[in-house]
Amino acid sequence: MKRNEKIAKILKHMAELYEINSAKGKPFAYKRAAKSVLQLKEDVGKIYKERGVFGLEALPGIGKRIAKKIEEYLKTGKIKDYEILKEKTKIREIVTFYFKTKGISLEKLKESAKKREIIYSRYTKPAKQLLELAGSTEKAKEAIAKVAEWAKSRNLDYAIETVFKKWLELDKLKPKEIVKKPYYRGMPMVWSETKKKWYVISPEGEWLEFAGKESEIEWRIEK
Repeated sequence: MKRNEKIAKILKHMAELYEINSAKGKPFAYKRAAKSVLQLKEDVGKIYKERGVFGLEALPGIGKRIAKKIEEYLKTGKIKDYEILKEKTKIREIVTFYFKTKGISLEKLKESAKKREIIYSRYTKPAKQLLELAGSTEKAKEAIAKVAEWAKSRNLDYAIETVFKKWLELDKLKPKEIVKKPYYRGMPMVWSETKKKWYVISPEGEWLEFAGKESEIEWRIEK
């Protein structure tokens, strides 16, 4: 069934790219087709071998055009329109992904760009530079994701240009470890491994044996 997963992944990606390109109707059609292929209980190649392209068209959620795309993949191992779409959309895909890591959806991005709240052209040049540096859209997105995770864990802002600055140390970038410390009613606590007990440290510095329930302990993230 791996072939089904591969085809579904391509169709889903095509839906995302069509959405970035504002192609009306196509995103929904390709998402629906991807879901249909993924839910098949038999190999899509077997269906095509036994019933041809008409067998593909008979599947729920798959029309003639997408059936032809699946047929093309089964015959050649790729879909020409998909390759063209990826090439056409690669810069937009990088910019869209960058904003996604910032918590801004594609819909919100388009709306903000239309209102000139986000100057979209400001991000295309660094996206092109990152693509040249990374060599592929996927590697560019991976680099952005790594920088985003690292920066967010430290409450730092980041831009696409940040990826250039951190390029040579990407493999060393690690998210800051989240440390949680126990408190009881605003007072810090310590665990005694020897006595197997919790103690509450009073404002005067005294260790008071904790007699409450563990559910009463508040765990705070230390920044």
